[in-house]
Amino acid sequence: MPKLGMEPLRKKALMDAALRTIGQQGSLNVTMSDIAREAGVSAALAHHYFGSKQQLLLETIRSLLRALHHDAVAALGQSSGPRARLSAIVRVSFQSNQFTNETVAAWLAFYVEAQRSHQMRRLLVIYNRRLRSNIVDSLNRLCPPDDAARIAEGAAALIDGLYIRHSLQAAPLGISAAPALVENYFDTQLKPFVDAKPSIRIL
Repeated sequence: MPKLGMEPLRKKALMDAALRTIGQQGSLNVTMSDIAREAGVSAALAHHYFGSKQQLLLETIRSLLRALHHDAVAALGQSSGPRARLSAIVRVSFQSNQFTNETVAAWLAFYVEAQRSHQMRRLLVIYNRRLRSNIVDSLNRLCPPDDAARIAEGAAALIDGLYIRHSLQAAPLGISAAPALVENYFDTQLKPFVDAKPSIRIL
């Protein structure tokens, strides 16, 4: 009989092993046995907990999304003002733990798999909607709604594009420069609205 409380620990170990295995092979073409071996458990136990490799992979990406969401909520909670909240979103999007070899390989593999898997595509759509929603929420306090939606689309595309370029080592600039590029985009797009605000005369 398994020890009480071991299931969550073993599930996490298997999800961590899935990330490492995907990172080592650079694709989702891994077997349940490969993942179980990396986790130090039997393939039968892996099947017992997740049922199939597809379910294990889905739970693995859910764990990545939960961690990203947790970090975003924490960063937003520590930020005062809409512009500071935008900076918090940028900072979390490019934090170092998003750029480990395993995490990068997993994200790229998941995006490829989303072309075939409805469930995987749905999870990535949720991520994109959450990112856009967080950006729009802050922008709505800085500019009109139509402009907020337009700027948010550009920012989300810039964040994803920079992540992919850096993950593929196709960017000429280091990862530390990526947040500055997005910050500059926000400043440039918001400048007309900042300049348009009436100044306050102190008599």
